[in-house]
Amino acid sequence: MFHMVPVSISTFYVSNGAKQIVLYPQVEHLHQPQWQMKVNHAIVEQTKKLMNEQIGNMPSTVEEMLGFYEIKNNQRQVLSLTQTNYTYHNRAAHGMTYIKSLTFDMLKQKICTLEDLFKPNSNYIERISALIHQQIKQRNIELISPFTVIKPDQDFYVADKTLVIYFQLYDITPYVFGFPMFPISLYDLQDIIDEEGPLGRLSENN
Repeated sequence: MFHMVPVSISTFYVSNGAKQIVLYPQVEHLHQPQWQMKVNHAIVEQTKKLMNEQIGNMPSTVEEMLGFYEIKNNQRQVLSLTQTNYTYHNRAAHGMTYIKSLTFDMLKQKICTLEDLFKPNSNYIERISALIHQQIKQRNIELISPFTVIKPDQDFYVADKTLVIYFQLYDITPYVFGFPMFPISLYDLQDIIDEEGPLGRLSENN
């Protein structure tokens, strides 16, 4: 049942010539047209939000805008993807990049928040934060401000048997470090995972 065919995905784009090209995915051929519309609408809205965040009140100063996406998981009825937008404004010291992600439970037809992945009232914030503290130490990551705990709706994506928690540029590390990504094995969270949800299906060995 969980080894159903991955979701079909096509690439669309928004462009206004050489200066701007933003690629984004759309799912196709789902048996539930309304759910397909909901998934695609969520992706389009996130694409627009990333573009608006970059442009703000200065559309005329944009020299270059590049948007692309990556499918991080498309198996066991879990679709998880990231969207990245890089924009360079005229006379800026360097371009700015943002990453956002979406995770869909295709079985339950639900857009998942981080909290949705765990059992109700589980201490997922503390558990994940403790694992991130370990990684900061082990990987000797330089921080610009002390890390305490993740936000309840912290950015994340799912890739196979891994939950990846990430932060935006400048959130906790200097710009040169890039995006701080913290891959966490599902086995380290096994006891608090919602077994009926996306992580439960992905952590099964069959």
